[in-house]
Amino acid sequence: MEANRSRLLTTGRPYLQVFSVFGLTPPPILFDKTLDKRQQRYFKAAYICFAFTILLVVIYECYVNIMALQLHLYQFHVEDFSNVMGRTAKIIVVAMIICNQLNMVVNFRRLGEIYEDIADLEAEIEDISRCFNGKRHWCTFRLRLAVSIGLWIAFLVKLAPPLILIGLGPFLHWANKFLTEVILLMLQLKGPEYCLFVLLVYELILRVRHILEEIQVELEICHSSERIQELCVTLKRNQLLLGQIWRLVGEIGIYFTLSMTLLFLYNGLTILHIINWMLIKYANPNDCCQYMRVGASLLLAINLLLVSYYCESCLKAYLSITYILHQIAKLPVVEQLPMLQRGLREYSLQMQHLKLLFTCGGLFDINLKNFGGMVVTIFGYIIILIQFKIQGFAQLKYTDNISHIVE
Repeated sequence: MEANRSRLLTTGRPYLQVFSVFGLTPPPILFDKTLDKRQQRYFKAAYICFAFTILLVVIYECYVNIMALQLHLYQFHVEDFSNVMGRTAKIIVVAMIICNQLNMVVNFRRLGEIYEDIADLEAEIEDISRCFNGKRHWCTFRLRLAVSIGLWIAFLVKLAPPLILIGLGPFLHWANKFLTEVILLMLQLKGPEYCLFVLLVYELILRVRHILEEIQVELEICHSSERIQELCVTLKRNQLLLGQIWRLVGEIGIYFTLSMTLLFLYNGLTILHIINWMLIKYANPNDCCQYMRVGASLLLAINLLLVSYYCESCLKAYLSITYILHQIAKLPVVEQLPMLQRGLREYSLQMQHLKLLFTCGGLFDINLKNFGGMVVTIFGYIIILIQFKIQGFAQLKYTDNISHIVE
């Protein structure tokens, strides 16, 4: 794998191995170029069998959960759109797994090229950085990954399965319950997997920005024409690097198009489904799971919020490069160097035309603005659900009053 020459990929490799255990991404060893073709074929065949087994288990558990849902609906006499919402959510689970397995097969080479691009970019950035003496002062990439990805994975492993599988738990055998919890966890881990690639891009942008800051510092104090020419060449290489990062983001977006679109759809629908059952069981004094349902809804929303937040942070780091270019353009030495002026102008035009976007196949951009729009949409559907349930609440209250009068 390209991790052999990339410290960024080496740092992210343990997380990729965790995701591969859950059948979300091909294991890093499949991209290890030190293996001969025979070994690679064996590993690929073994992982294909493993992924296919996961798919069969998911289909079976989807059927079992639909049967349990029917018992749940029959117990509470709510065979309305609750049935449709429940079935749709479970069908989306199967669709997500099928799309993920197909994506690993169809885009296997694309993922390998993404790894190669990250390794090449890191090597090029390290080569450019050797001509500067300045040191970066942000915390290490390993620590940021541990805080951003590692801790969230630990929280999801601990909280996601029991919180999301609240209502159907009593209707499932312990083995089916365990497998369903693993599947639900598998779906939510797609968010941290996407965040890992976003943070890799974020780190590359920070390093490119750091080189630009070093160029600015040297231009402020440098009076050697030879050194200034070297800085102009470095500026051009920096511009090309940023264009390659923009292309890398596009490749990552294509690779995660279906999986992230379905994750947003599934989490939004599941939140509505959970709130629907909160309203159904609102008047039940023996129900002690209302707070757990609130926690499950928050957990699903936070998983999407973190994805949107990391994408937004990456976008802000990218846009901050424009500000540094403006600061460099104001330096007195730039006015005396037409070549440097042209280089800065080309760089600024590139920043205007190459807009960095994390998107789900063009359907919507992944950022905090669209996440807020999704939250508003969910609240709108919640209001509709409440309006549908008001009649049921009124009928229930009327029945209780009649019962008290009769007694």
